[in-house]
Amino acid sequence: MTAPQAPLLDIRGLRKRFGDTEVLHGVDLAVAPGELVFIIGPSGSGKSTLLRCCNRLEEPSGGQILFEGRDILAPSTDLNAMRRRIGMVFQSFNLYPHLNARDNVALALLHVLKQPREQAHARALQALAQVGLAERATAMPGELSGGQQQRVAIARALALEPAIVLFDEPTSALDPELVGSVLAVLRSLRAAGMTMMVVSHEMGFA
Repeated sequence: MTAPQAPLLDIRGLRKRFGDTEVLHGVDLAVAPGELVFIIGPSGSGKSTLLRCCNRLEEPSGGQILFEGRDILAPSTDLNAMRRRIGMVFQSFNLYPHLNARDNVALALLHVLKQPREQAHARALQALAQVGLAERATAMPGELSGGQQQRVAIARALALEPAIVLFDEPTSALDPELVGSVLAVLRSLRAAGMTMMVVSHEMGFA
């Protein structure tokens, strides 16, 4: 009999206040390796705040967040190293309009990981292939549909080879006919065993 697997992400008693308003009231959540967790609830209920606390884009007011067994709220935490392991995909694509798809994906590889240009470009093309956009590598963001831009943003997160990817309403900025292409990417990542936390209103898909 094998021992139960330790959570990849272990949230304990998480609290977050904005002024006098407490948005997160002692949240407990454990995410196992390879697990897909959907976070659902009405607008303003703290879903995105919870996600942003998980890589310290928001600083929690209390509680503990353990990632790969380490407390990411500790003063000694290397935020850049931690965020390479905890990928984030936002509802707004946040692509650089003057860079093509490949260069948007390669940017962090070049400037954060300091990879040689040839290596970074090769990894960027691999990540674009993962989201079905290898043939649009040289397209500028303005030449891509909203669904394609969001898939480039997902490829950018995947290029750093994270242990978990956090998706904050990844389809909310898309026209309904473009949602399916992004959900197909999530489905393929799920099949490949990627650990994911998704804030979404796509109840049918969830």
